Amino acid sequence: MNGPVVHALVICTRRIGDVLLATPVVRSLKAAYPKATVDMLVFEGTEDVVSANPDIDRVWTVAEQPTTAAHARLLRSLWRRYDLALSVLAGDRPTIYAWAAGRYRVGTLLPDKKSWWKRRLLNTWIPFDNRDTHTIAMNLRLVEVLGIHPLATPVVSWKEEDAERVRELISDMARPYAVVHVSPKFPYKMWTVKGWAALGAWLTEQGLTVIVTGGSTPSEQTYCQEVTSQLPSGSINVAGRCGLATLGCLLSRAVVYVGTDTAVSHMAAAVGTPTVVLFGPSNPVKWGPWPKDFPFGQNSPWKTKGTQRQGNVLLLQGEGDCVPCYAEGCDRHVNSLSECLQQLPSTLVIEAVRTMLSHPFQRHQIPAPFISGHA
Repeated sequence: MNGPVVHALVICTRRIGDVLLATPVVRSLKAAYPKATVDMLVFEGTEDVVSANPDIDRVWTVAEQPTTAAHARLLRSLWRRYDLALSVLAGDRPTIYAWAAGRYRVGTLLPDKKSWWKRRLLNTWIPFDNRDTHTIAMNLRLVEVLGIHPLATPVVSWKEEDAERVRELISDMARPYAVVHVSPKFPYKMWTVKGWAALGAWLTEQGLTVIVTGGSTPSEQTYCQEVTSQLPSGSINVAGRCGLATLGCLLSRAVVYVGTDTAVSHMAAAVGTPTVVLFGPSNPVKWGPWPKDFPFGQNSPWKTKGTQRQGNVLLLQGEGDCVPCYAEGCDRHVNSLSECLQQLPSTLVIEAVRTMLSHPFQRHQIPAPFISGHA
């Protein structure tokens, strides 16, 4: 690439977790070009995870299924607006967005014959690996080809109003608390109400307040309420009552976090909270939460099979010869359950949490009083 980078665009039109895992690309660009403005283009409904990100000047949004007129307006607005456009996805639309937006375009693509036309739209491309490379490592190869030093930890940010919202939700901030994210977006990643209840009882016995988090859809709200009803008195359900920036602030003060394969688990790992994440059918090599400050330099912090620990993250994998199956539930659709998670004993989860709480080197350090900021 010739010439300075004054304006750059990072394109990640997918789910919330994907957007969060693209923030290391943004941070790497800002570190390399501190005077440049870096924007993101994401799907509508995912922008909250980067709404307080100090590295991002503007967040463009597009509907998952926009009208032809809306698409045309977006492309006109983006047309050659940026010195550099990077697409972290190998799909048709993100590649076209990069082509429209950037005078110099870099992206990931499948190295197949069908992608020949997309290769012509980019100045530089790297082959996309969907199984043996972590999503963050895959994304950062885009900046590596530009000679930029990669910074791997995802950026989780919040503002003062988010800290204030946390104080409203949790009246007794002097009492240490654990966050349990019980409701992933899709049932195939769920654990059991019985398991969460046993874990919550044990956490309460350790002197911790249990904070329940989850999504805002009616089904997720119902599930979170069902779990909370089984927890000891004093547990707090904040599901649907705070945005992702507020949740980031909440996670940063937690003594420990437990969740499944969700964007929130990536957030907890990124802010440095001791994190226990329950994995079943998902591929940990690609989707295991990146431990805070884990160095970039290998394909992934995680192996395909087995319970593992890296830094502030313990990845507890369900048992079975089929694990991980890379499928969306035992019935192969997102609304089916995964037996490897349904059969995961609460005793194993409690022992994993005990490990994270008792290890003195990894014990979470309580940060300074709430201030606006990021981790």
